[in-house]
Amino acid sequence: MIQSERDNKFLQKAVELARQGMLSGNGGPFGCVVVHGDEIIGEGSNMVLSTNDPTAHAEVVAIRQACEKLGTYQLDECEIYTSCEPCPMCLGAIYWARPRRVVYANTREEAASIEFDDEFIYKEINTKMEERKIPFIHHPHQGAKELFDFWKTWPGKTMY
Repeated sequence: MIQSERDNKFLQKAVELARQGMLSGNGGPFGCVVVHGDEIIGEGSNMVLSTNDPTAHAEVVAIRQACEKLGTYQLDECEIYTSCEPCPMCLGAIYWARPRRVVYANTREEAASIEFDDEFIYKEINTKMEERKIPFIHHPHQGAKELFDFWKTWPGKTMY
């Protein structure tokens, strides 16, 4: 199967998951699959409404499932197919999971046109802490500093 046919096959599954989740009342019209080789090892639709969890986006749901199935926190041998360009949170989760590539269908501009506009968050990421809409207050704590110092020299750590 040539790449575009393969991509279309897995995007179609992501779109189907998005439709099912939306029609079930689970959340918005977003779906995702994680593929290892030619096998779907993780799938998800937006579950924000059904779980009351603002982090239950399709990509996060699929990544969690795939990592559990593989028994790892890295998806470096995998590809992610998603019905829409990932939001900033999902983009972060994807980078932490380190897949080979991401293929998406709708753009973030198209998502904004149906009132899923993440532009505010993209702007906030680069806004100075003191100018953000939600206050972020740096409050140093000795225990937190000591924990970081311990981690730095702890022989039992696993880097990721």
